[in-house]
Amino acid sequence: MRLWHVDLLDYLPKGQLISQWRELNSIFAKEDKHILINYIYEYPRDELYVYTEKVIEEMKKRGYKIRTYEKMNKYFENLELVKDVKPFKNHHDNEYLQICYYNLKEKFMRGQKDYEEDMYYSLCKYVNDKLLSK
Repeated sequence: MRLWHVDLLDYLPKGQLISQWRELNSIFAKEDKHILINYIYEYPRDELYVYTEKVIEEMKKRGYKIRTYEKMNKYFENLELVKDVKPFKNHHDNEYLQICYYNLKEKFMRGQKDYEEDMYYSLCKYVNDKLLSK
């Protein structure tokens, strides 16, 4: 279970993006605990909401259908007005960007079928530009 770095959602292969929605729904249903996501519970719930909206936006942009928002709506039903913030800023830092990048790089290198070259090379360019500008 992993919540990909928020800046990399645009570069996820289909499998990872769809799995991201599935993992979010698991959090909504059970408030899953897992070593790779436990940090989200240290943040206000609205940060998970903003992250979720970014995942939904990317899925819609690619034309992927979301069958139901029931678990999400229930999970966030008492949430007040949400500010547009960069979610999980103390965890989704440059180090985590690199961790996610290398995870995706390995998937590409091992031949993940739905990982198109153009998307992978766009990821590489984004990460290199981002890390070199610091």
